[in-house]
Amino acid sequence: MTKHKKSDLVEHLADKLALSKRQAEDVVDSTLGFITDLLKKGDELTFTGFGTFLTKQRKGRMGINPKDPSIKVQIPASTVPRFRPGKTLKEAVNK
Repeated sequence: MTKHKKSDLVEHLADKLALSKRQAEDVVDSTLGFITDLLKKGDELTFTGFGTFLTKQRKGRMGINPKDPSIKVQIPASTVPRFRPGKTLKEAVNK
């Protein structure tokens, strides 16, 4: 498995779409900013076949301090981002 970075995506888009690296980086930043803004509002974004970006509410709960298991700590409720893969993506990955 190879780990990739944002710069790899920028380079791919620049080559594929005949853009400068700066233009491709602007496209990536704008796209990620758009997705982030939607999730902040609690909205979802679906790419048919690829997947859905959404948020989920986590309930508050009691946890244990890993440094001292005898100490219990309250973990507050929070909103977390999620990605639910679509059928086409699942099938492509499992081939």
